[in-house]
Amino acid sequence: MSVDVLDKGQVETETPEMRKKREAMIANSPPPQIFKLRAEMLAKGRSNQIVAETDNMWVNLKVYAGGGENGLHNHTDQDHFHLIMQGSACFYGPRGEEKHLGQYEGVMLPSGSFYRFLATSKEPLVLLRVGCKTPQTAEYSRYNIYGDPLPSDSKENGRVEVIPRKGEFWGAAK
Repeated sequence: MSVDVLDKGQVETETPEMRKKREAMIANSPPPQIFKLRAEMLAKGRSNQIVAETDNMWVNLKVYAGGGENGLHNHTDQDHFHLIMQGSACFYGPRGEEKHLGQYEGVMLPSGSFYRFLATSKEPLVLLRVGCKTPQTAEYSRYNIYGDPLPSDSKENGRVEVIPRKGEFWGAAK
């Protein structure tokens, strides 16, 4: 298919030199990523599904049957937010902060900000998490409140066995 059919940005007075530059710009641009938010519900545990990512940004869909990220922690190399798509949660901070959030409410967490959360709804908690790289400010990318590295899949961070609810999904159709 001709670029002229696809591209509506060229000007009527386009010269051959302009066309060459336009075509080079289009050829060098990355394609968009199309994604759906769809996740299997859980009877136990938590899941983390990357739905789109670039070198600097990523979109995750997270499902929690119960619990949450129980270890108070930070990320030293990213800004990110959690947006509740289903259920409710309580977010906690290191200075006694406690905020109960429901559907379509969220929290923005600048790099280095300590937090933890707990799912508070009977239904599984579904979170949209978007992160963006920032300059890393410490040796490790994730720490507990005592300054020790805290792996995301550790027991200290609330990791438990994952048991899916077979055939039960949240979000977009297949």
